[in-house]
Amino acid sequence: MLSPEFAADPYSAYAVFREQAPLFYHEAMQSYVVSRYTDVERVFKDSAFTTANYDWQLEPVHGKTIVQLSGREHSVRRALVAPAFRGSELQEKFLPIIERNSADLIDGFRSTGSADLVAQFATRFPVGVIVDMLGLDKADQPKFQKWYTSIIAFLGNLSGDEQVTASGLQTKAEFAEYMLPVVQARRSALGDDLLSTLVTAEIDGETMSDEDVKSFCSLLLAAGGETTDKAVASMFALLLQHPEQLAAVREDRGLISAAFAETLRLRPPVHMIMREPAEEVEIAGGVIPAGKTVTALIGSANRDPERYKDPDSFNIFRDDLNTTSAFSAAADHLAFALGRHFCVGALLAKTEIEVATNQLLDALPDLKLADGFVPVEKGVFTRGPASLQVEFTPA
Repeated sequence: MLSPEFAADPYSAYAVFREQAPLFYHEAMQSYVVSRYTDVERVFKDSAFTTANYDWQLEPVHGKTIVQLSGREHSVRRALVAPAFRGSELQEKFLPIIERNSADLIDGFRSTGSADLVAQFATRFPVGVIVDMLGLDKADQPKFQKWYTSIIAFLGNLSGDEQVTASGLQTKAEFAEYMLPVVQARRSALGDDLLSTLVTAEIDGETMSDEDVKSFCSLLLAAGGETTDKAVASMFALLLQHPEQLAAVREDRGLISAAFAETLRLRPPVHMIMREPAEEVEIAGGVIPAGKTVTALIGSANRDPERYKDPDSFNIFRDDLNTTSAFSAAADHLAFALGRHFCVGALLAKTEIEVATNQLLDALPDLKLADGFVPVEKGVFTRGPASLQVEFTPA
């Protein structure tokens, strides 16, 4: 799993895992690995599997975050932040921000006739949205882009590269030095932004400390940036490689959510999530001791032929993937996890994807892959196209 061959093509390895070793211990990662749909689903839903592993996986780079918490502490913190990511707040406050960020990026290349949709759009779009949502200085976006890249490298550092670790720890210090004074200043000068919502949110007399808010913003930058970044790029790569499905989406924009759901199933941005059982657990024909790390392979589970027909093909019209519940805790794909720690930003991601797709299709009516270009996925922990060279008639 740490080899160049696995990084080049994890999917054929996943098939072997599911068929021959649905539970195995990976010595280098010091983790048990599960790969079948039913087992990964259970890891996310069964309360025996905790997020205690985030103490060493996330806390060194983010500080203590909401995803490490459990019980009432978790439910209260989640209730404080969740309203900003759904319903009227999302539509009224943040939809205009999403639309503006997408349009600005497209304006940067729409008259050129060619672009790299990864470098010029996907990697920059969600970070710009998060900076604006928090009401931070747009001039500081390059800093956030750098921090985002460093945090993602730290989280995906499965081989333990010391330089990547050092860079991630430096980012944590730089981010705290930047954010804590901003959080304190916002408490005394509230605005109509997410940061103001976070510093004033209160449930049963409980509020978030400056450290809580800073850590959540760091988590938002990584979790909200990486998923949308990879999802936009993967979805367009798949649609451009399946022109008949691209034509269907262009004709009927109601299919965007189906295309996004199928992308999340086939090529999820996050391929693995780790948990830690609080007690000994029997699963996948074996036993995982309490306190050990479990790596749940989303990228494998979403292609389990026991769950999906023709699982390795891209089909936005498939009848075994529920697209109406694909962005809720009732989702049947596993890209957002499930259960108590289902991704709080799923509807934000859906909104970002819908806006980006509509605007790109409107601005670039004859969008196609550049001649001879074949998209190549990169990454093990998170995964998506490294580049997406496209051509179109200049506006």
